[in-house]
Amino acid sequence: MNKGLLIILSGPSGVGKGTVRKKIMEDESLNLVYSISMTTRAPRNKEVDGEDYYFVTQEEFQRNLDNNNLLEHCEFVGNRYGTPKDKVEKLREEGKNVFLEIEVNGANQVLSKVNDNGVISIFLMPPSLKTLEDRIRKRKSESDDIIKERLQKGRSEMKLKSNYEYVVVNRRVEDAAREIASIIRARMK
Repeated sequence: MNKGLLIILSGPSGVGKGTVRKKIMEDESLNLVYSISMTTRAPRNKEVDGEDYYFVTQEEFQRNLDNNNLLEHCEFVGNRYGTPKDKVEKLREEGKNVFLEIEVNGANQVLSKVNDNGVISIFLMPPSLKTLEDRIRKRKSESDDIIKERLQKGRSEMKLKSNYEYVVVNRRVEDAAREIASIIRARMK
């Protein structure tokens, strides 16, 4: 059995990573499994441990960090998040293609730690900054200050697109998903 691929999808907030990922995951021929992150935050209503996240204590998270068992990690609003290396490697050893949808900082951490030819890094770009702004505003979930902050961060993240093996422009979800699926298929051979 061949070792599975590790697919990293990254890009600025609001570019549509989650929507594109969900579309790609519908294609069963790609043998994809979504990587489940570890977090120290409490489960939200209806979230299931081991399905939505691995919910752990601060001590357990720190132990994983100390034992070099996180491919990437970050802290966000007082909670810690990370990708457990042992879980990802187990799935890859089973021949599954593991899909990571992560922020640019996390992608950089993974790329610096996993050096095998089974890694595919994809940067999802908006067609324009105006489109990115429209998508973020359409969510109606953030203040103008937060939107400006996200756009500024997005501008700086887009400068890092050359760190990725592939750059895909998300004009339409279906087209971006099809392009990413063809990249994965080509590497599965």
